[in-house]
Amino acid sequence: MTVVEDFGRGAERWLGNTGKLRDAVRQSLVARQLDEQIAESFPVGRRLRVLDVGLGQGTQALRLARLGHQVTGLETDERMLEAARAALADEPEGIRERVELRVGDGRETGAQFAPGTFDVVLCHGVLMYIGEPGPMLAGLARVLAPGGLLSLLVRNADALAVRPGLAGDYEAALAAFDDPSYTNRVGVRARADRLDALTTALSGIGAPLRRWYGVRVFTDQAADDAEAPEGAAWERLIAAEERAGETDPYRSVAALLHLCGVRG
Repeated sequence: MTVVEDFGRGAERWLGNTGKLRDAVRQSLVARQLDEQIAESFPVGRRLRVLDVGLGQGTQALRLARLGHQVTGLETDERMLEAARAALADEPEGIRERVELRVGDGRETGAQFAPGTFDVVLCHGVLMYIGEPGPMLAGLARVLAPGGLLSLLVRNADALAVRPGLAGDYEAALAAFDDPSYTNRVGVRARADRLDALTTALSGIGAPLRRWYGVRVFTDQAADDAEAPEGAAWERLIAAEERAGETDPYRSVAALLHLCGVRG
């Protein structure tokens, strides 16, 4: 049986790595990919209702609020909420008014929101801490309006052996071929998902997959404290990652998968 632990055990370590290279690559790529999918789904200039489940430090939630959207963020860990509140407090009043932060579990969205409440639902870096993701996915789809966009960011089970293999830990690499559970960089036991299984799941909840991307093909092996480069070096790095994340076969071995489904 897959062993999954509460993310709270690694929250402080996660926050300590915010803004470092691996986090910067993740956030930048997801933002670009998400903006591409929003542009494909909605008219230019439309103000969207967004739910961010497990918003973490609030990077994507605040970015979308700055773009004019109304954002509700759900988070179970108080330390992550404190970080999000602190970041929100530094924003202008107009942006603060567009963001609501709540203590809440993504598995209980049906009890908190009416069906069809949101145009966009984000669930980034959450499913790896959920032992059985099916009911949660169904709940997220339920609160999506028709034509709404569901954005999932998950650990790629089909590439789970890559990180330990490149690090020379061949015992862990061999185990990863058969067991989707793993211990992540913040020391928490988690699980990975396979693209084909999630594709089937999204069809089953009425939000079939429209597009998927890879996230962190080249930079996943970077040290936790590695800093993001600046200027032209950053632009080259992110351009290479972006190209790999949308190109076969590279995206298939990305550390993370970004899946975008649309509610029928």
